[in-house]
Amino acid sequence: MFRHTIAESNLLSAIKGGMFVVTGVPAGRSEAQLIRLGIYRGEIIRCIERLPGGTIIILKHRQEIAIGQGLASQILVSPIDQPNA
Repeated sequence: MFRHTIAESNLLSAIKGGMFVVTGVPAGRSEAQLIRLGIYRGEIIRCIERLPGGTIIILKHRQEIAIGQGLASQILVSPIDQPNA
């Protein structure tokens, strides 16, 4: 089982390989785009790559999704403590 920690920050601060729970998304058009991709409050995601220019690649249910710097800065996440595998 995963344990949700309290520290909250935006997706730009995500560490490669880390797992996070989405705690907030921007309202409006950006929110609609994220919902279409299955990214909403409470969703668990993994940061699999950080590209030059601020693009973040996340993994969600075996789907890789690239999120630009502007949108990533508006998505709030909280790290999840992963059990030792």
